[in-house]
Amino acid sequence: MGLIDHLKARLGPARGKVSDLAQQHGDKVQHGLDKAAKAVDEKTKGKYSNRIHTGTDKAKGAMDRLAHKDEPGTEGGGGSGGGDMFTPPRTPPPTS
Repeated sequence: MGLIDHLKARLGPARGKVSDLAQQHGDKVQHGLDKAAKAVDEKTKGKYSNRIHTGTDKAKGAMDRLAHKDEPGTEGGGGSGGGDMFTPPRTPPPTS
């Protein structure tokens, strides 16, 4: 486990930087996600709207968790009340 501990120690400062960037630019990132989702939805003529919407929501939830990670009271499963943190894994669609 020496390698894992070494990696965690090396990535610690990066985690803080990512959190800071998420706090500073979260609105821009979320706007970009919406814009990209809209473009993909138009290109696919709405065929994958549900999947695009789900993926966009999960990406926004991840951004929110990154942005609020260092705030008091959000660590350890408490949180921002976002509910996306405990979303069960998606199952494949039924085949017809």
